[in-house]
Amino acid sequence: MADFTFVAQTADGRTQKGTIAAHSKDAAIQALRHKHLQPVLVRAAKASGMNININMPGSTGVKTRDLVVFTRQFSTMISAGVPILRSLSILKEQSEAPRFQTILEEVASDVEGGANLSDAIAKHPKVFTSIYVNMVRAGEAGGILDGVLERLAFQQEKDAALKSKIKAAMVYPCVIAAVTGVAFFVLMTFIVPKIGNILTEMSSAELPIYTRALLSVSHGMQSPFFIVFALVGIPILVVLFKRYIKTPAGRYRWHSVLLRIPAVKDIITKTAIARFSRIFASLMGAGVSIIDAIDTTAGAIGNAVIEKELLDCSRAIQAGSQLSVELQKSPHFPPIVAQMLAVGEETGQTDTVILKIAEFYEEEVDDAVGAISSIIEPVMIVVLGGLVGLIAISVFGPITQISSNSGQ
Repeated sequence: MADFTFVAQTADGRTQKGTIAAHSKDAAIQALRHKHLQPVLVRAAKASGMNININMPGSTGVKTRDLVVFTRQFSTMISAGVPILRSLSILKEQSEAPRFQTILEEVASDVEGGANLSDAIAKHPKVFTSIYVNMVRAGEAGGILDGVLERLAFQQEKDAALKSKIKAAMVYPCVIAAVTGVAFFVLMTFIVPKIGNILTEMSSAELPIYTRALLSVSHGMQSPFFIVFALVGIPILVVLFKRYIKTPAGRYRWHSVLLRIPAVKDIITKTAIARFSRIFASLMGAGVSIIDAIDTTAGAIGNAVIEKELLDCSRAIQAGSQLSVELQKSPHFPPIVAQMLAVGEETGQTDTVILKIAEFYEEEVDDAVGAISSIIEPVMIVVLGGLVGLIAISVFGPITQISSNSGQ
C-alpha cells in the first residue's frame, strides 16, 4: 500500500484535500469515486527527508517538466470548474519547486487583487514566455482557458523533446573533441619534448622537416605566452564573443554564418520550421490573430535571420498580402510549406494544416540529427587517428632511421 495525496470536488462543488492509501494511483482514483468525490489531482505522497535545491546563476529555478505538469493540472482543474484563484493556491502547495511556489504565490496574489491571469503571469517572463502569455490571454478572451492550457502543455512537451534530441546528439561529438584536445595537449607538452631531446642527442644528422615542425609546435605550447593565452586569452575571447552575439547585430551575423554551414543549416532550418509551425498552430487554434501569432512566434524561432523574415511577412500581411505568398519568397522555407499553407488559407483550416507541417518537420529534424551524428562520429575518429598517426610518424620515423644507420 502507498499513500496518495488528492484534491477532489464534492457533489455540492466544494474542494476537498487529503491523503488516501491505495495499491496504485488508479486504485486511489476509484476509491475516491466510491466516496462520491470527483478527483481533480492525485499524486504519490512526498517521501520525508531533506530536499536540497541548488539554482545556478541566471537560472529561473523552474524546470520545463514542472511547468508542463502545472499547465496540465491547471487545465484539468479549470475543466472541473475549480476557480482560478483556488486552482493556483492548490497547485502552489502541490509544487515541489520552491522557486515556482513563490512565483505562483505572486501570481495568485495579483489575480486576487483583480488582475487577469495573463497579466499576472506576464510579470514573470523568465518562466512564462510571451507565447504562454498570449495563449492564456486568448483563452481568457474566448472562454476556452482549459483547452488553451492543454494545447500549451502539449506544445511545451514537443518543444522540450526537440531540444533534448539535438542536445543528446551533440554529447558524443563534444566528448570525443574534448578527449582529443586533452590527449593532444598532454602528448605535445609532456611526451613529445622528452622524445625530441632523445632524438636530438642520438642523431647527428638533421631531423626530418615534419619532426622539426612537430617539435617547434611542442616548444611553442610550452612557452609562457601560449600558457597565458590558453589560461587567460581564450576565456576572455569566449566571453567577448558571447557578449557580441547577444547584441542584435552580433546575433544576426552569427546566425547568418550558421546558416551557411551545410549540415548545420539543414538542422537549424528544419528545427525553426517545426517550432514555427507548432507554436503558430497553437496560437491560431487559441484564437490569436494571425499578425500577433506571427510576431509572437518569430521571437521563439531561435534564429535571428528567420525571425526577421517572419517579421517582414507580418508587415506584408498588414499591407494586405497572405502568409503563404510571403513565405514563398523566403530562402529558408521550402515551397511545400507555402503550398500547404495556401491550401489551409483557402479551406479555412490554417491551424490544422500547419500542425501537419509541424509533425512532418519534427520527423525531418530527427532524421537530420541522426544523419549528422552518424557523420560526425567517424570524422572525429579520423581526426583523432590522424593526430596520433602524425605524432607517431614524426617520432618513430627518425628512430627507425637512427636504427638503420647504427646497423650499417
